[in-house]
Amino acid sequence: MSSASTPTSTAARRRRRTALAAIGVVAALALTATACGGSEKDEADAGPGGGASQAADAGDTGSTGDGKVRLPADLADRLKEHGIDVDQWKDGGWKDWDKDKWLSEAKDFVNPVIEGLWEPDRMRSAKEADKTVTTKDTTAQGATDPEPAPVEAVAEKTPYHENAAPVGKVFFDSPEGSMVCSGTVIKDVNNPGKSNLVWTAGHCVHAGGSGGWYRNIAFVPSYNDLGKSEAELAGASITEMSPYGTWWADWASTSNQWIKGGADNGGDGAAYDYSVLHVKPEQGGKSLEETVGAALEVDFSAPAASEVTSMGAWGYPAAPPYNGLAMFKCVDRPGRLSLSPSLPTMYRIGCTMTGGSSGGGWFRVVDGETKLVSNTSIGPLENTWLAGPQLGREAEAMYQNMSRTYGGQ
Repeated sequence: MSSASTPTSTAARRRRRTALAAIGVVAALALTATACGGSEKDEADAGPGGGASQAADAGDTGSTGDGKVRLPADLADRLKEHGIDVDQWKDGGWKDWDKDKWLSEAKDFVNPVIEGLWEPDRMRSAKEADKTVTTKDTTAQGATDPEPAPVEAVAEKTPYHENAAPVGKVFFDSPEGSMVCSGTVIKDVNNPGKSNLVWTAGHCVHAGGSGGWYRNIAFVPSYNDLGKSEAELAGASITEMSPYGTWWADWASTSNQWIKGGADNGGDGAAYDYSVLHVKPEQGGKSLEETVGAALEVDFSAPAASEVTSMGAWGYPAAPPYNGLAMFKCVDRPGRLSLSPSLPTMYRIGCTMTGGSSGGGWFRVVDGETKLVSNTSIGPLENTWLAGPQLGREAEAMYQNMSRTYGGQ
């Protein structure tokens, strides 16, 4: 299987496949928007949730008049502790991936805003980041259900902000170059209606046991909102590609299991391959939830796959036959995937999405409300299915800590 954030590769392409199995299921997965609300639509046409949106207000740009980066004192101090000059970082010092300087520990995350870095051409050139597992890796080791039949990914309706407002793309830089994943705006339990939290995969923010935190991590909700083709986007402005702004992660959390055990094939960290970002706009003052008009609650009940009739996965597959410009989705009845008897069982659905869909949210309806229940983590080289972690106590503890510590900022 491949994770949705790695460079273009067969494995990467296959992991991001997420599509809806049938229109009926899509209807069932209609997402609930916040009070901002979207236009009323037939339930069968609904997706992860529309929402009336507002462009980010002009405001703090994160830089001073002399061209230097302006940072909160605590972030500036952290950079200094690591021997990092923030102005040199902005001028390209972040491209130094010397292993001794690649920050890995959970407490060492730093991500100063470099305004204008993620311009349209750079976004389009970003490669998918995936984790691929071979057939041998997925032989029954514990409770594994038969491999699901492929489910063809279905293109989400445009404009995305009316049909899947919480969904967007996560961009970041790695030693291999600029990369891309998918992500979802989630509710902040301690800051209702004003969330700045984004859910994605751990491998979209941290390299796992062989590396450290990725750099220049940013989230773009409703990327390419109108689903324009590559030809139509020639010379596109940043507003066309990022209608609701570019949101930089000023803090990121992932599981200790991913930091220690994550690998190119998912490794022992795959069952804990999730992350929460706290973001702020490159320009603007309103919260992410207020800006896009929607956010999803996260369901940490981790129900057994046998108790769930359908799950849907949304994302932006970037490896062939996709190009990362359009949003797709898959819906299927989940089964179980066990990578080891010592690891939690993962969810698995049929899906043809490829790399780039990694980190994209998995949704299901709970008591009439659509909730996030997992995210795309790994998939096979053949791009026939996707697997994602069950979100239990460890994931909830990470989320709660992010909400309490950074949510109000």
